Amino acid sequence: MDTLPPRSPGFAYSPMFPLGEGDTTWKKLDVAGVSTAACDQRAVLKIRPEALSELAFQAFHDVSHLLRPSHLASLRRILDDPEASDNDRFVALDLLRNANIAAGGVLPMCQDTGTAIVFGKKGQRV
Repeated sequence: MDTLPPRSPGFAYSPMFPLGEGDTTWKKLDVAGVSTAACDQRAVLKIRPEALSELAFQAFHDVSHLLRPSHLASLRRILDDPEASDNDRFVALDLLRNANIAAGGVLPMCQDTGTAIVFGKKGQRV
């Protein structure tokens, strides 16, 4: 009979994409095809397939070409940090230069080392 190995004593589960309050600044997208309707006397959200396609397009564009303002600010703090190494400053400056190019919307942020991931979750009454 196969048995599972014992869990390491320091293991603690954490969801990959925690949901809840945070300090992320969100932007509202003006996407047509989202409305509410009544179903069994309860309001439900109706989303047309075209609206989901537009949301996905916008999400992939933004994640491929833009960094959050807080991320840009953290890179700037590295440049201003007197204790940062020359290598720290080189990497931060290189990332800022790449962010500037990517913000033009033609070349993505990560051209050779990564793939943009967009995560969507459907709640109740959708």
